[in-house]
Amino acid sequence: MNLTKSSNPTLSDRIFSKAGYISGEAMTLQGTLNKALLMLALVVLGAAYTWRIFFESVNPASVIPWMLVGGIGGFITSLVVIFAPKTSPYTAPIYALLEGIFLGGISAYFASAYGAGIIMQAIGLTLAVFFLMLLAYRSGTIRATGKFKVMVLAATGAIALTYLVSFILSFFGIGLGFIHGSGTFGIIFSLIVVGVAALNIIIDLDFIDHAAAMRAPKYMEWYGAFGLMVTLIWLYIEILKLLAKLSRRN
Repeated sequence: MNLTKSSNPTLSDRIFSKAGYISGEAMTLQGTLNKALLMLALVVLGAAYTWRIFFESVNPASVIPWMLVGGIGGFITSLVVIFAPKTSPYTAPIYALLEGIFLGGISAYFASAYGAGIIMQAIGLTLAVFFLMLLAYRSGTIRATGKFKVMVLAATGAIALTYLVSFILSFFGIGLGFIHGSGTFGIIFSLIVVGVAALNIIIDLDFIDHAAAMRAPKYMEWYGAFGLMVTLIWLYIEILKLLAKLSRRN
């Protein structure tokens, strides 16, 4: 039985269909959101640990080993979650903690360059966007129609392709400075990316809602929360980059 399309690679109908559907206790949207909040708390906990290391040393380089642990460990753990969803009640929280350690390191670098205030602004804006999208979804203000999903999926794919091309070209000494710079185009590009990341939250919520309606197993709440967390982490990083560009213009 097919679900709905999601531009989030972690939320695919193949994975939810493989999990099967049950007649007993099933996943719910609210249960998934509750677990997402728990994972968010773990992200903050992990980030606070790395941030404390940076604060005590006042040297961004001191967090590099922890960034590597968090980044590589988070990536490996995410693969385990994706390929073994039944482990998500255990692996999803570990992923959140590791990603928090990684994000704490990234935040330390931005704070050293632009001041600690930029971190609080990015956190506040990320949470504000999430709750705004949640309210828009639950109130029906923004509906995940077929055209809406295709549009967001295409935009997300275009952004991913742009970043991939930029990464490959960097090995040849060629940079796409116009998308990473603080010029008008660079800021417009970041605003578009932030907007697309925010709209992905709507699609994620719709996908989770459909999975719940089809009575996916209760443990898939953790998997759904994991997928939602992937989008939120992306949104935070993009907002942080946008704020940095705006700061450089001032």
